[in-house]
Amino acid sequence: MTAVPRIDSPAPIPCDRRTAAGEDPAKRRQILEGARRAFVGLGFDAASMNDVVREAGVSKSTLYVYFRSKEDLFRALIECEREAYLAEVEALLTDPGEPADTLRRYGLRLARLVMSPEAMHAKRTVIAVAARMPELGREFYRHGPQRGLALLSAYLEKACAAGTLEIADIALAAAQFVELATAGALRRRFFDDEAPPLEDREMARIVDAAVALFMAGYGPRS
Repeated sequence: MTAVPRIDSPAPIPCDRRTAAGEDPAKRRQILEGARRAFVGLGFDAASMNDVVREAGVSKSTLYVYFRSKEDLFRALIECEREAYLAEVEALLTDPGEPADTLRRYGLRLARLVMSPEAMHAKRTVIAVAARMPELGREFYRHGPQRGLALLSAYLEKACAAGTLEIADIALAAAQFVELATAGALRRRFFDDEAPPLEDREMARIVDAAVALFMAGYGPRS
């Protein structure tokens, strides 16, 4: 995601799923919020389960009822944010008749997410630990970016069927739009943790240019 995803919604969300190990959604949120503070304050590698216990205000035995390891906690933090975001994206990508407007709304939401401090921290953490835990990197991509691309690809297919777009390689076009929507901004924020937050006006300028270029390349010819 410097921060990892915030667990501050009182409404039931996917991270509240009951498991065989722990049955209290409120307690699970409390632990996840404590883990977030520990990971932010100390860094994922430096933080220990004792640090999570202290930040969450629970006993170690309670913590292990819900989560077996730091890696489990990190996966759960990412899952909470990811599922909420993907549900929101799916709701945005519903009008194949107006791809320019739809892609602009989607692009702005995407840019805000991937360039947020939470997203930057999560990606840096995954890369930092991927050498010794390659499965974490695979999970992060398959359940996050890959699913997001699949949702966008499904929308582009509908727009092509409606005649509002003409795309020969839909998977490639979806990947291109994602790159265009953060062009020139994402890499700087990824490598430079002191880069200033992107202003809404600049973000809109980037996304508007992405939509214009995408429609020029894939808009209907006739």
